[in-house]
Amino acid sequence: MSQKIVLSGIKPSGSPHLGNYAGMLQPALALARRTDCQAYYFIADYHALNSVQDPARLKRLLHEVAATYLALGLDPARAVFYRQSAVPEIFEISQALACVCPKGFMNRAHAYKAAVAQNLEKGLRDPDAGVNMGLFNYPLLMAADILAFDTDLVPVGRDQKQHVEYARDLAIRFNKTFGDTFRVPEISLRADLPALPGTDGRKMSKSYDNTIALFDPPQVLKHRIMKLKTDSKGEGAAKDPSDSLLVTYFQQVASPSESKIFIEDFIAGMGYGTAKHRLFEKMEALLSEPRRIYTDLMADPSTIDRTLAEGATKARQKAGQVRDRMRRSVGIS
Repeated sequence: MSQKIVLSGIKPSGSPHLGNYAGMLQPALALARRTDCQAYYFIADYHALNSVQDPARLKRLLHEVAATYLALGLDPARAVFYRQSAVPEIFEISQALACVCPKGFMNRAHAYKAAVAQNLEKGLRDPDAGVNMGLFNYPLLMAADILAFDTDLVPVGRDQKQHVEYARDLAIRFNKTFGDTFRVPEISLRADLPALPGTDGRKMSKSYDNTIALFDPPQVLKHRIMKLKTDSKGEGAAKDPSDSLLVTYFQQVASPSESKIFIEDFIAGMGYGTAKHRLFEKMEALLSEPRRIYTDLMADPSTIDRTLAEGATKARQKAGQVRDRMRRSVGIS
């Protein structure tokens, strides 16, 4: 049975939290376990340079992201797990794609348009103020990330769909100009789940300081959970599960049957203190062993570096084949 190549990347721009676990990590780990898929998962450190320009912080965040994947069960013997920066073939392919990419095409990229719109709202004379070429060329490098591995499927949420559309369009443009070279990837659109709310009800984000970090010590985790805001309904009073952070969080870390019981008890009048304690116990049961693995990995980052280097060797083998094919197509082999 032939395996489909599935690719996904993550920027090391913040410490992993419960929102990342629910929206990205769980689906990625499940996909990597499928026997009909060959997963290529990369840490997009060059993409992160647009916002993280402290070298020590970037290195630590890279290790945090890698350790999180490994602690939660990613098997590097099955998935190709690597740093984007360790695969130079990607950047050579990006330059080749740039030669068939119209500038107007890049003008329509969501991130660039949002930056321009924000500048215009501020009344700035220069609509490109603060826009670097890393941001402007982001979709181009992302297309190379995808096309360098003969990717069949790219699982994305609706807000990331444009990245894959750009990769598809550039592959088609290149193939039309130079002959059949790049595989045209398909979009695997994930079910659009609402962004997991933070502890203050807004979108969970490190910048809002409203996250629940995955691997905080138990006492810190318990403190964050016990401080979750609730209404004034006491024990015995029926409560609405559709408007409760406690229920929302519990559903992300528990099985459907466990969540069903939790919701029934919640509606029946379970006190908020009891509900918070049950949420903490469930999260602690889920995360205690991964936390131990994560802590050990972060204490010895050379282990992480070796794992990523081994993955990069595998990634370069595949990307090298695609790069060589591209060189033959354009006549510079």
